[in-house]
Amino acid sequence: MTQQPFSRPGAIDLSGLGRPAPQAGAPAPHPTSPTGAHSYSVTVDEQSFQGLLEQSTTAPVLLAFYSRSRMPESGQLADDLATVVEEHEGRYLLGLVDIDATPQIAQAMQIPSIPLVVAVVDGRPMPLLQDPLPIDELRTALTQVAQQLTAQGITGRHQPRTGAVPDAEGEEETVDPRYAPAQDALAAGDIDAAVAEYQKLVDANPADVEAAGGLAIAKVMQRTQGVDLAAARAAAADNPDDVDAQTMVADLDMLGGHVEDAFARLVGLVARTSDKDRERARDHLLGLFAAVGNDDPRVLAGRRNLASALF
Repeated sequence: MTQQPFSRPGAIDLSGLGRPAPQAGAPAPHPTSPTGAHSYSVTVDEQSFQGLLEQSTTAPVLLAFYSRSRMPESGQLADDLATVVEEHEGRYLLGLVDIDATPQIAQAMQIPSIPLVVAVVDGRPMPLLQDPLPIDELRTALTQVAQQLTAQGITGRHQPRTGAVPDAEGEEETVDPRYAPAQDALAAGDIDAAVAEYQKLVDANPADVEAAGGLAIAKVMQRTQGVDLAAARAAAADNPDDVDAQTMVADLDMLGGHVEDAFARLVGLVARTSDKDRERARDHLLGLFAAVGNDDPRVLAGRRNLASALF
């Protein structure tokens, strides 16, 4: 599946899809919550699909494609996702797409197989899961995704649904008030203020992993403000054991999405240095681990590589 951004409005054009005419006196179809206990999951049809995608501009939307008749495991995955999404209290909105009931959506999205779970963030679809997972592994996966999103300043939350997805112009999404000042500062380009706001949250609650991740990535942004990438890379190439030069390029790699390159650079620096230089390199690397999230496979691999470099 491609990961091209949707264009808004009309991200996926469903206007030409055939829709059965409603029976006389029958109410128009609308998305409904799969059970009364689920406030953040909705059953999606062609009419509501585009409106659901629009909600991803404020907080992430998950799409679970399944067929209970063709693959019961995909239906179980959808049920478990609804349970886990509920536990995140608005961090995600889950759209349940029964491909037997709505084949047009599966066709429009070019679904290769089921089960398939797609994350949509700011209109951009990204495949998330393609195999059934136990519910505990789902919890770990969604917690990890939430940490990474928070580290990027994406902290919006959905309001609970009571049976329908609002239109794009309708119900406003809410931002978790704990993170609103930091997010507002990031949106305004005031990185120093964002660092200060995240630091307040971490000081008040060191166990707040979302705040800790946000603080870590905000500090990366703070350290790299105004830095010339080419000059930084040249300095690092000329001074392979200089901690400041190497950590700066590692930070720039992080912001550019080259997470594994950043980790490898600092692991190598730890292996080459000693005493205070080694300690500084190690501490910097631990900060980057926090920015990505401790459950991320790249962090787990990075920790193993760091242990080998240290011992």
